[in-house]
Order: sequence, then structure tokens, then C-alpha cells
Amino acid sequence: MALIVQKYGGTSVADPDRINAVADNVAFTKKRGNDVIVVVSAMGKATDNLIALADSVSRTQPGREMDMLLTTGERVTAALMTMALIDRGIEAISFTGSQVGIITDTAHRKAKIIEVKGDRVRQSLSEGKVCVIAGFQGVSTDKEVTTMGRGASDLTASALVFSMDTDATEIYTDVTGVFTADPRIVPQARKLAKVHFDEMLEMAGAGSKVLALRSVERSVEETRAKIAIAAAALAKEH
Repeated sequence: MALIVQKYGGTSVADPDRINAVADNVAFTKKRGNDVIVVVSAMGKATDNLIALADSVSRTQPGREMDMLLTTGERVTAALMTMALIDRGIEAISFTGSQVGIITDTAHRKAKIIEVKGDRVRQSLSEGKVCVIAGFQGVSTDKEVTTMGRGASDLTASALVFSMDTDATEIYTDVTGVFTADPRIVPQARKLAKVHFDEMLEMAGAGSKVLALRSVERSVEETRAKIAIAAAALAKEH
């Protein structure tokens, strides 16, 4: 049995039809005998709409209150996705970032992850449930709701991958893979069969929208740390 993290971006969950299609895919993965963690973004332009609402009522927009506002988008998706899964006979439960135990620093709207506890997720997985997690958010060391910047549902997924020791990560978006250019703009763009972490890091840093830069940075850091630990253990054996 494998533990798989699946992350679905805003375009993948933009409306009820797409949420139902994603629920079908999650249910298929679960019925094949896998444990599944699902990380979801806000639906379509939901975050942009929330920012526009804030613009219509406030010029100051304190970071704490913006984080309270913006985290609602992903929470809506997580709850709807869980309902859709339960309708398909799949036991599922939704979690906010704080319920997962994603601990961040105190920088509102651009918080950095310090630790992922994940105890409630592990317990729910052991009970056979699919865990649907609202991306982009955590709770600070001051016990305040925080967000981690635009595109940070990718960061949530990458943090869970390493903290939960998963077997595979699947990032779903509105293109079929990583291309040499945006295929919606450059029709002759080629899909890459594989991409090294460092190459993906460079692409993300140059403005590629496939993965959020901070999620790739965290993946690179965690991978290098695991390699260093393994190398140290091997050296000790010899």
C-alpha cells in the first residue's frame, strides 16, 4: 500500500463539475489500495475575488485580517471535496492548516513553515480515511492563522511529502506536464520527460508557473538533507 499526496490547483477545482471530476480521481486512487492525502487550492479566482472584496472596504488591510479572509477560499474547497468523496462511498475528512499542525513563523501573508506535526492526519489515515487539506495556510507560533504566499498550496504539498514520508506526489494542473514553455502561449512547446530538482528550481525562479518557487526550494532542501543523512549513516557503517 502506497501513501500518495495529490495536489489540485485552482483551475482543477474551479467549479462543481471539476470538483466532482477530481473526487472521481481521488476515489479511483483510494480504491486501488492506496492511502491518499489531498491538498486543494481555492476554487478558480476565489482568492482574487477575496482580495477585491478587501480592496472595496479597506485601505489598510492588516496582515492578520487578510490571512483570516484569504484562508477561507481553500477551506471551502476542502469541505466540498470531502462531501463529494463521502457521496462516492469514500471515508474522508477535511483539515485546515492549523488542524494539521502546520506551524509557521509570524510573518502574515508570507509565512515560512517551521514544522509539520501531522498527528491528526496520521490518525485519520490509519482509520482508512482520505485526508483533504486546505493548502496555503498554517498557524503561527503566536497561534494566529497565517498564509504562505500565492501558489503556496504547492508548498503545503511538498511539506507534507517529507513530514509524512510519502511514496509519491502528484501535482494536478491545467496542463499535462512540464513544458519548455507555456503550451497555451507557445503551441510548439515540448513536454519534458523528466526534470531534475535543480532544473525545476531554476525554472520556477525564472517565472515558470508550474510549481511555486518556495515549494521547489523546500523539496531541494529536504532531499539534500536526506542524502546527507544517508551518506553519514553509510560512512558510519564502514
